[in-house]
Amino acid sequence: MRYISTRGTAPALDFEEVLLTGLASDGGLYVPETLPQFSADELSDMAGRPYSEVAFRVMKPFVGDSIDDATFRRLIDESYATFKHDAVVPSVQLGPNHYLLELFHGPTLAFKDVALQLLGRLLNHFLEKRGEKGVIMGATSGDTGSAAIEGCRHSDHLDIFILHPHQRVSEVQRRQMTTVLSDNVFNIAIEGNFDDAQAIVKGSFADQDFLNGTRLIAVNSINWARIMAQIVYYVYAAVNLGAPHREVSFTVPSANFGNLYAGFTASQMGLPVKQFVIATNANDILHRTLADNDFSKKALLATLAPSMDIVVSSNFERLLFDAYNRDGAQVRALLERFQQEPAALADAPLSRLRERFDSATLSDEGIIDVIRDAFERTGELLDPHTATGFYAAEAKRWDQTTPMVTLATAHPAKFEDAVVKAGFEGAPLPPSMADLLERDERYEVLPAELEAVQRFVAEHRR
Repeated sequence: MRYISTRGTAPALDFEEVLLTGLASDGGLYVPETLPQFSADELSDMAGRPYSEVAFRVMKPFVGDSIDDATFRRLIDESYATFKHDAVVPSVQLGPNHYLLELFHGPTLAFKDVALQLLGRLLNHFLEKRGEKGVIMGATSGDTGSAAIEGCRHSDHLDIFILHPHQRVSEVQRRQMTTVLSDNVFNIAIEGNFDDAQAIVKGSFADQDFLNGTRLIAVNSINWARIMAQIVYYVYAAVNLGAPHREVSFTVPSANFGNLYAGFTASQMGLPVKQFVIATNANDILHRTLADNDFSKKALLATLAPSMDIVVSSNFERLLFDAYNRDGAQVRALLERFQQEPAALADAPLSRLRERFDSATLSDEGIIDVIRDAFERTGELLDPHTATGFYAAEAKRWDQTTPMVTLATAHPAKFEDAVVKAGFEGAPLPPSMADLLERDERYEVLPAELEAVQRFVAEHRR
């Protein structure tokens, strides 16, 4: 398996190099040169299998010969043994043909654990094999940071620096990061928003001289291994609902678009998906692009769903690459225009997207109403991000006879403000985190300046 850049000029890499590289040298994101295909019989045979077995079958073609089968199975088994539910990602029925895929049973109560528990182990495996050390830099709007820290903190080969927007994540999200006091974990609160933090990370990958030769590694969803691991739960959920003998639809709370792009990739590999619904909060660039062809930046708004408070959705570039028939030059030109002025997609690519995707956006007031309404109708207490998905699934599904799966991206306890505003006393943290709000914290507040962050990283890496 070889990987190519969405902007067309970076060299093709194998899986090991893609894992350790992250962002392509031309500024693009890596995608497989060709996708593996699963036959109807192969998909049928995954129904009823343990999650780890489905994960091995789905991901092995992407890994190829870079890891032997026994080692890869062990890394997968260890990753999902950390989840608190035997099904790893169980489905709950919400209503007629509407299901909730619970992705929050991992160590940090968010869907990011599904990929990052594995990514940390993969990184450690390859660095140990090479006798190298690496520095992880990542930006988080809330959940990626704690999941990355939890996945990587036990590695002797990694130092991890996570940037989050100062005072723009929930207290539980912040403390899940800042109360991990391991010697190789560093949290940086950026005096800006998520897009400022993400721009600093991208700038650091573009110019790594500040590390004097130490490898810089991405754990954000620009890293292909994150997407690869997320493909699995789409397949797992769909085959247990009758695929490939029936189509399934998915609704996904969306911000950086990696989660939904994983589902789209699953469909390109043979999974019969009728429809994808993009759910956004008031930061609605994905909805505006699809509905009105308004591919432009707007001022970022702080909302009750902070993990979706993003203006620039990095992984949307991967979908654009497919929509533009893998023409890297056209994607590069579009994104350069987007950075300077409001842009629009060409007619043919936009038409291709509208054949598979629909979208909806939800305000803070709507989120509160949906949390309350969903609980009254289903008994399920939703976090604010999942609430956007619940609303979009009901508003935009094309066919009531096709099973609709809404992805539950986080446990409601992580977002107590929204839950309380919806009229509930709160959602208790699980016993393992009961003392989270009393633990000591450690983090550094820095200006949203590339040089300041790079200086801090260079001075504190081990």
